[in-house]
Amino acid sequence: MTSEEQILSRLETLNAIGAALSHERDLPTLLERILEAAREFAHADGGTLYRVQGDTLVFEVLRNHTLGYVMGGRSGAPIHFPPLPMHDAQGQPNHGMVVAHAALTGKTVNIPDAYTAQGYDFSGTRAFDAKTGYRSQSFLTVPMKDHDGRVIGVLQLINSRNAAGHVDAFSQAEQQLVESLASQAAIALNNRILITQLENLFEALIKLINTAIDEKSPYTGGHCERVPVLTNLLAEAAARTEVGPLASFRMSEKDRYELKIAGLLHDCGKITTPVHVVDKATKLQTLFDRVALVDTRFEVLLRDAEIARLRGELDAAGHEARVAQLLADREFIRHCNTGGEFMADAKISEVQRIAGERWRAPDGSDQPFLSADEVENLCIRRGTLTAAERDVINHHIVMTIRLLEALPWPPHLTQVPEYAGGHHERMDGKGYPKGLTRDQMSVQARVMGVADIFEALTASDRPYKLGKTLTESLTILGRMKLEHHVDPDLFDVFLRERVYLEYAHRFLAPGQIDVIDWSRIPGVSPELAAELAAMDARG
Repeated sequence: MTSEEQILSRLETLNAIGAALSHERDLPTLLERILEAAREFAHADGGTLYRVQGDTLVFEVLRNHTLGYVMGGRSGAPIHFPPLPMHDAQGQPNHGMVVAHAALTGKTVNIPDAYTAQGYDFSGTRAFDAKTGYRSQSFLTVPMKDHDGRVIGVLQLINSRNAAGHVDAFSQAEQQLVESLASQAAIALNNRILITQLENLFEALIKLINTAIDEKSPYTGGHCERVPVLTNLLAEAAARTEVGPLASFRMSEKDRYELKIAGLLHDCGKITTPVHVVDKATKLQTLFDRVALVDTRFEVLLRDAEIARLRGELDAAGHEARVAQLLADREFIRHCNTGGEFMADAKISEVQRIAGERWRAPDGSDQPFLSADEVENLCIRRGTLTAAERDVINHHIVMTIRLLEALPWPPHLTQVPEYAGGHHERMDGKGYPKGLTRDQMSVQARVMGVADIFEALTASDRPYKLGKTLTESLTILGRMKLEHHVDPDLFDVFLRERVYLEYAHRFLAPGQIDVIDWSRIPGVSPELAAELAAMDARG
């Protein structure tokens, strides 16, 4: 190959490396590829890549072929060498150290032989050689500058080897190639750092939103932290599956990041939901629990009964019966207010009977004992929310979708609104807000639906309920599988891959992690139940 052909080949290689570096997303891998490409260009036996951090040079990648050193980067052992200061204790520039000098001046330093070089302190190099038997001779130290001319790193190559395999000085042609590579590498590195900083800023803004929601409702912030974790655990488990309908499901790093962002933002619409609805712990609660007002009315009726006895309008037996009835009614209303049990028709009739009592209000008017709004709330069949309040709660997912779809998502995050906005849909199309069926939803959206439900069932920081045990939670989740609420295949993966247990050990109280009788969990086939029982037995 002629010299012209060699130059052309190296230029083509330089262009190819520059293109490859611009596409590398992983920072440790990028740094490793930069150093290896520089070593290849200059036929160097070893080299080190430093990054400028503050007033120091931090070791990022270190390679030495002769000594077998492979440190830093994606594939190397950790580097424990301390950072090199660019200024001494008195604040004076550390020009005696060649890498610091290159970083401070922004100029390349090409040294044919370190042992005869003037103006630099190579005592550490000599001590290293004496200890290892190595001979550090030629050094090529090249600063890496970003688009503003600021030095962001330093490439240092050691011992260029000629065609005969002997150590030689780095040639001018090799220096120019490495400088060109360093320039391209600095741009790629700076771009990667800027992208990482933007991603960190973006995630910090998401956490800021969740913190704002947390200030409104403390448990919601915890929910927004835990759901992405559980979503990731189940998605990774689904990606590991090699049999069944999910056998072809896989995730790239881009997919994982997109799902992570969707998980963090899946309830961002709750920032618009009134606190007294989100945190409604009892049926009569608004800004405060109105059961206290009802208690006051009972006290008024008890007082009226006492007055009637004193006036002779009630005899002792009648007074005693009246007081007993009022106390029983008050206890019944308090019990109904908790929302802990299903309200049967008989209980609703009893609430309506009590509502028909009359009492004299502070303005002297005669009024029903319970208002129509209080009756509606106390007669809620399950939980503490009226139909109107549940619509308010459900509206948060509409707002989540609306807010997320309004953002100018980059190409690698375009599915975030779909993933985040689908966690209240059902497999049978009876969910909300869009009434999507299983086939109309991505696997990621279905994963988030399972995660959202299981987190809510097991959470112990809700104001209106206690965290359920694993058995209770999986029983409910199993019923939801049979009712076509959650994805049946993901439900099986959730159990078979023991995602529920990994999550439980990280987030549940010890008392919630109970022994599960798999034969009693709905939706679990006899074969899967036997498999799960065997795994439990093995621990």
